Amino acid sequence: MDQINVIPFIDIMLVLLAIVLTTATFISEGRLEIRLPESKEQAQQDAERRLEIAIDADGNLYVDAEPLSLEQLTSQLDGLSSDTPVVLRVDAATRFDRFVAIIDELKARQLERLSILTQRS
Repeated sequence: MDQINVIPFIDIMLVLLAIVLTTATFISEGRLEIRLPESKEQAQQDAERRLEIAIDADGNLYVDAEPLSLEQLTSQLDGLSSDTPVVLRVDAATRFDRFVAIIDELKARQLERLSILTQRS
């Protein structure tokens, strides 16, 4: 036997590729389960470095998927320049006062490059 049959190896690699591609789409969405509100129009997202703030249905606050309190967020916002893009992901079931508190903190620091993520309806 002079040759190796590579067909089974190709089959295995295609199955592994399919598994990787299906799990990669779940990873890119993030680990936090946040049900975004719906809107008819969506803005384009910038590819540059941005700060992502998320609020889940229970009102817990996360910055770049790390849990923080509001006081820790304010200290982290103090170190940002005013042209830093901020992405806000808020669960549709979150109390509105929690959303307003975050917006107030961003306004106080002139962080006006704000995007609010929604789902297209």
